[in-house]
Amino acid sequence: MTRSARPRSPRGAACRSVWPVTTLSDVAPVAAVLRRPHTLLEGPRLDARGEMVFSDVLAGGLWACSPDGEVRELLPKRRGIGGVLPHAEGGWVISGSNVLHLRSDGSQRVLLADEAACGYNDVGTTAGGALLAGELRFRPFAGEEPRPGRLLRLDADGELHVLSEEIVWPNGIGASPDGSTAYVSDYAQKVVLAIAVRGGATREFCRVPEGSPDGLAVDSRGAVWVALGEAGAVARFLPDGTLDEITSLPANFVSSLSFGGADMRDVLVTTADNLEEPELGGTLLIARSEIPGMPVVPVRV
Repeated sequence: MTRSARPRSPRGAACRSVWPVTTLSDVAPVAAVLRRPHTLLEGPRLDARGEMVFSDVLAGGLWACSPDGEVRELLPKRRGIGGVLPHAEGGWVISGSNVLHLRSDGSQRVLLADEAACGYNDVGTTAGGALLAGELRFRPFAGEEPRPGRLLRLDADGELHVLSEEIVWPNGIGASPDGSTAYVSDYAQKVVLAIAVRGGATREFCRVPEGSPDGLAVDSRGAVWVALGEAGAVARFLPDGTLDEITSLPANFVSSLSFGGADMRDVLVTTADNLEEPELGGTLLIARSEIPGMPVVPVRV
């Protein structure tokens, strides 16, 4: 690791178990993003050209950073973007008070909205490009009492399905390699759930040993990588839910991660803070994985 990527024990690390770190390496902050003030960053996406896309949940905006370090705002002011996905027709699908398609020309199309919902936190896709969305039924940042939310599937024909209501604070969403299962973080209950994409029982996939499960991603071997929030780390769980390893990262709060790049071995991580320039808030970290990630299927809704 570089000096800037040297792990630092986050709060509560005195009781942390020591795990071997073999899968994630070469962790370093993205300099162009590090130099800019941000709050809680989320929704990381990295394409084969090296373009990095991310959101600022509290301060607002959807942002992009080019490989040569040019940072630009794709959509100003929009707050609450917890998830970002590519769309098959170009542009990005983003969450927030609703789920919308931000086209490449800047125009917008609402894909999912409900007056009874308090917003949509994270989003994912099925193997066929149907939209998966975690619906909030309470406002966690306003201090409201938790209420069960929902995991929804919106098909290309516009038909909406409720896959599960056994989730309180839906967060990161990813699909198994065979496409049959959606993994969803429940930040409130500190578990990752496994939910059948075509409907069926909701079961506990794993329980995080520290922190709270935030964003997640799935690798090509079917393992689930989970950002551990206030634990300042990322955990990798094997397909049977067994904890494989925990990687400490140079931040006190790790919010999300995704795979990308030409070989799907680049890992982009978002944080709510950083240890090099603490006054500038959240940033992006870039790392390498020994194991490729699963490509994210573009939304076809």
